[in-house]
Amino acid sequence: MSSTKPQNIDWINNLRLIALYAVIILHCSSPLLMQYGKVSPADWWTADFLNAMVRFAVPVFVMITGALLLHREYEIGDFLRKRLTRVVVPFLFWSLVYVWYSWYNEEITFGNDAWGNMRQVLHLLKYGSSYHLWYVYMLIGLYFFIPVLSKFVRNATEKEILYFLIVWFAVMLITQPYLSRYNPAVDMHYFAGFAGYLVLGHYLALKDFSVKHLRSRMIMLFVFSIALIAVGSWLVIPYQQWPGTMFYEPVNPAVVMLSTSIFMVVKLTIPKVPPIVTRIRDFAGGYNYGIYLSHALVLYFLDDLFGISYKLCTPIIAIPVTALICFLISLLLVWIISKIPFGRWVSG
Repeated sequence: MSSTKPQNIDWINNLRLIALYAVIILHCSSPLLMQYGKVSPADWWTADFLNAMVRFAVPVFVMITGALLLHREYEIGDFLRKRLTRVVVPFLFWSLVYVWYSWYNEEITFGNDAWGNMRQVLHLLKYGSSYHLWYVYMLIGLYFFIPVLSKFVRNATEKEILYFLIVWFAVMLITQPYLSRYNPAVDMHYFAGFAGYLVLGHYLALKDFSVKHLRSRMIMLFVFSIALIAVGSWLVIPYQQWPGTMFYEPVNPAVVMLSTSIFMVVKLTIPKVPPIVTRIRDFAGGYNYGIYLSHALVLYFLDDLFGISYKLCTPIIAIPVTALICFLISLLLVWIISKIPFGRWVSG
């Protein structure tokens, strides 16, 4: 298996921006999704299908990380210092911003006990001060593993990489709640988790597939995966023994198929766009991490102050429009922050 860097990263830049917008759509649709039985079936199904369609977002972020990082050789200390600094400093800043918002929104209170207040803040930092920050905790864990994993993929044959991916997928499949009765006592958790997405992204990005109509097949797989996730999520609602979010979980077979298909569709698509569009994409892409960190705060205020959410109009329009407004405001916000002294350290 070749370990050379992907020659054309334009498609990766496209994919990164698509995944970011998908994350925001996911968070715009989730509140409506949780209103099952309280809203019209049409509105709920709209949220369900939109949610299913964008469930690739975080897995694709991880796949992009694998595509861009696993082909390199690293000095462990240098890698961790550079990567964790770029991730942790903005993360801590925005985590404290969300602590402030929780106080502003009267979800937490501070008293006269300074140590008690500090413990409350540290507790929020330990477990996440906002729902979307779980991704950063997961990413930090992956960064500790990347220097080891990169050593494997750079020296592995294609057969060995495929072995890893097949076992990872099989372990994921057999540990699903609906197949748990077939799960043996053999401990295979070493192959579980998001690390598989790193290897999958590396493999798909570097592999030159010579398969006829591959793009069309991937589009069909993408559509099939959306239907599987959406309909499957609806079917499990009456069964309390199974988690209602089972098909939405990022590490499950349906989402792997969804993520693989969109990854390959974007890789195999070469859109012809004016140079101005490319410049806008690259400008926004430069603030990708900051937009991710800040977008939840923007969504809060859009809803609280202006009533802009899935309730704005019919959800099929309101959700993508809300997500676009949020994306643009988040981009403006982190760009402004980056212009103040030391702002680049925390803007993301």
